[in-house]
Amino acid sequence: MVGAAFARDAATAAYYEQRAAEYDEWYLGKGRFAVRDRPGWDGEVAELVRLVRRLEPARALDIACGSGFLTRHLRGPVVGLDRSPAMALLTRSRIPTGGTLVGDALALPFPDGSFDRLFTGHFYGHLPTDERAAFLSEADRVAGELVVVDSASRTGAPAEEWQERVLNDGSRHRIYKRYLAPARLVAELGGEVVMAGTWFVAVRAALRP
Repeated sequence: MVGAAFARDAATAAYYEQRAAEYDEWYLGKGRFAVRDRPGWDGEVAELVRLVRRLEPARALDIACGSGFLTRHLRGPVVGLDRSPAMALLTRSRIPTGGTLVGDALALPFPDGSFDRLFTGHFYGHLPTDERAAFLSEADRVAGELVVVDSASRTGAPAEEWQERVLNDGSRHRIYKRYLAPARLVAELGGEVVMAGTWFVAVRAALRP
C-alpha cells in the first residue's frame, strides 16, 4: 500500500508507547474490547498460548515483544526487543530471568547466529513490502528458525488497510495492517502452518542452515 510504514514510523511508535498499559485488554477482551463480537476468541487465545508453550526450549529473540503476553510462555533463554520503552519494561517484568531491550527490528543489535529461534507476534502483518524484506533479512542473519504469529484473514475483512485505532483516552491513531491467510504466510516465509484459526495464524520456518 502506497505510503505505508510501521517499524520506523514515528507516529506508530508513539501509539504503541501510549498503548502499552492497556495492550493486554485486546487479548483478554477487557475495556473497549469487552463489547466486541469475537466468537471463539478466548479459545483461540488459549490455543495460541499452548502453541507457544509447546515450542522446544531454545535461545529465542522475541521481536516486537509488546507487553510480553506471549513472550513469557517461550521456554529457554529469551530476549525481548521492542521499539517502545514502556512495552519493553512490561516484558521485563514478565520474564525476570531473561532480558529486554529497546531496539530497531530492522537493524538488530546482535551478531550473526545469536539465536536458535526468532519469534514475533502481531508485528509481521503490519510491515509493508520494504520493511518485510529488511525484517526477513535480519531474521535470517541472527536466527536459525522463525515463528510468526499474526491476524488471520477473515471473510469480509480486507487483505490490507489503514485502520483507525482508538485508545482508552479517546485518542485516535492511524495504523497499517494486513490480514494473512495461512497459504499466503507460507508463500512469504516458507515452512509450515502451525496454527490456522479464525482469528490467528502461525507459521514456523527454517532460516539459515
